[in-house]
Amino acid sequence: MLRAGRVSFAWGALFVAVGAALIGGAALLGAYEAVLPLAAGFPLLAPVLVIGLYEVSRRIEAGEKVSFATPLLALRRNASQLGVVGFVLGFVFLAWMRIATLLFAWFFGARGFNAGEFLSQVVLSGANALFLVIGSAIGAVLALVVFAISAVSLPMLLDRESDNAFTAIATSVAAVRANPRAMLLWAFLIGCFIGSGLLLGLVGLILTLPLVAHATWHAYRDLVARDGAAGDTSTPTSPGE
Repeated sequence: MLRAGRVSFAWGALFVAVGAALIGGAALLGAYEAVLPLAAGFPLLAPVLVIGLYEVSRRIEAGEKVSFATPLLALRRNASQLGVVGFVLGFVFLAWMRIATLLFAWFFGARGFNAGEFLSQVVLSGANALFLVIGSAIGAVLALVVFAISAVSLPMLLDRESDNAFTAIATSVAAVRANPRAMLLWAFLIGCFIGSGLLLGLVGLILTLPLVAHATWHAYRDLVARDGAAGDTSTPTSPGE
């Protein structure tokens, strides 16, 4: 963050602006039922959105120069396989949006809400706590699935252009299984960082999004054996190895 602060903050601000436009557009159209799932679904797409920041971390680690164009250059590295993982995460996000829409219709039918009614009757009303609990539980399960398949896979595909998406996903899942407590803690911390950014009206994501992205790169480097190491270079390691 300190060595590439301007690039990191600019990239974070870009996606905050896009997210604010989507959520603000839904609110302006009166589609308040889409506001919560859009905000809650952001972490499902975040691993794809920050690929450019993985490239920033990779170049800093390699001693290379970093510029505002560096995040865009990430798309030149293993683009087809990165696209496969991006497609998988996009599918999960669309599934989440569909589930959230059906869940909202189940509890509230086709009834429309203005901004005040939505906050008081949907978000803050104890009478609809079951709606929030069920929605949160489903979102948490999907978020854990996304975490398991993307914690290592995306930075790995960026780092190793010869690898394919399915090998990277399998390695990511294996890394989570090999280090369950540490990875669950990491997932919890990511949720806290992203959640705090969302609660601050998205503005907090300008800081927390690039911070999590850079940390994810270094988590990948610690979890997966490096090129040239003895044995299978795609083997996840445990903290004691």
